[in-house]
Amino acid sequence: MNDKRGIGFFERYLTVWVTLCIIVGIAVGQLLPIVPETLGKWEYANVSIPIAVLIWLMIYPMMLKVDFQSVKNVGKRPKGILITCITNWLIKPFTMFGIAWLFFFVIFKALIPTSLADQYLAGAVLLGAAPCTAMVFVWSYLSKGDAAYTLVQVAVNDLIILVAFVPIVGFLLGIGGVAIPWATLILSVVLFVVIPLIAGMITRIIVVRRHGIDYFNNVFVNKFNKWTMIGLLLTLIILFSFQGKTILSNPFHIVLIAVPLILQTILIFFIAYGWAKAWKLPHNVAAPAGMIGASNFFELSVAVAISLFGLQSGATLATVVGVLVEVPVMLILVKIANNTRKYFKNN
Repeated sequence: MNDKRGIGFFERYLTVWVTLCIIVGIAVGQLLPIVPETLGKWEYANVSIPIAVLIWLMIYPMMLKVDFQSVKNVGKRPKGILITCITNWLIKPFTMFGIAWLFFFVIFKALIPTSLADQYLAGAVLLGAAPCTAMVFVWSYLSKGDAAYTLVQVAVNDLIILVAFVPIVGFLLGIGGVAIPWATLILSVVLFVVIPLIAGMITRIIVVRRHGIDYFNNVFVNKFNKWTMIGLLLTLIILFSFQGKTILSNPFHIVLIAVPLILQTILIFFIAYGWAKAWKLPHNVAAPAGMIGASNFFELSVAVAISLFGLQSGATLATVVGVLVEVPVMLILVKIANNTRKYFKNN
């Protein structure tokens, strides 16, 4: 299959769009400060209403794509699911914390003030505790993964988020000495996971019953692609209109944040992918298992960072850097997976 057919123009150049949003957002914040000042007033229970609406535009279409009825097939090939779940929930959050702490508090200690290091660590933890996005379906397609099995893996992980995300984030941030409002953290999960998940399930059931699964997959879901893109771009512009002062004061920090995030992504991929190889799983299961572990649910991470720490926080900046590096790193991992397919049996 041709890679260019698997990943759309917008997704392929996501890093370019994020970079442009940085420039536009900073310009808006510096030249039209009334815009972020006004938007900053529209919040409820520490949740930015404009950002919440835009995040829903991104997460709801993602939840539409996940068929939670596929979870009933979880027992058919349990090894791949076991690798995904253990990697995502018992390894990934803790390696992210360890790697981020090592870089922000030891290796880059002379370059990052302690107060900002705490914030960057918090953002990294939020990324590490939120595995996989709708983009995983793209990475699985590009690496010729089993589409049905990828769907099962994503559905299982999205359900685990409901119970595991809050305690893991709370535990790791507690170790890092970062105080968090538990009520806001729980509210964020309800707003940005539970509600879109339920809405997506109900919508899927209704549309499939009325028009059939082919219409749902090929027509209905695609109607949201444009709005998802608009939601992401506007979210980033708003974020950077608030982040302008921080970035202009510390422009090199984007690179410093990116280093541990990239290393973590590569490490987790090889843990899951190598484990699948050791267990002699077919490549079309091993590749998506590695991609699901490596990819981050950055929409949720950004939303929770804003709710917990604010639009101008270093934690929010760190999660946005996660968006910046996601596509180029994942495309490299896709290439690695495709180039090593010959080492797997039952290709």
